[in-house]
Amino acid sequence: MALKHFHIVFLVFAILCDAGFWLWMHFMPEEAANAGAAPLKNYAGLLCVALLVYTVWYLGKKMRTII
Repeated sequence: MALKHFHIVFLVFAILCDAGFWLWMHFMPEEAANAGAAPLKNYAGLLCVALLVYTVWYLGKKMRTII
């Protein structure tokens, strides 16, 4: 697997993990507060959006050389 392909796979898994973390904090706030993760809710959402924007930018930039 080329480094470009690995980068895309890594970004997809990072987005999925971060979105899952944000969803867990959004739908189970009392468990997130017990774990001490409640203050990270806004940062997790912003990071997920930033990763999505970066992924779209990266694919747009590298599309001609990836395929």
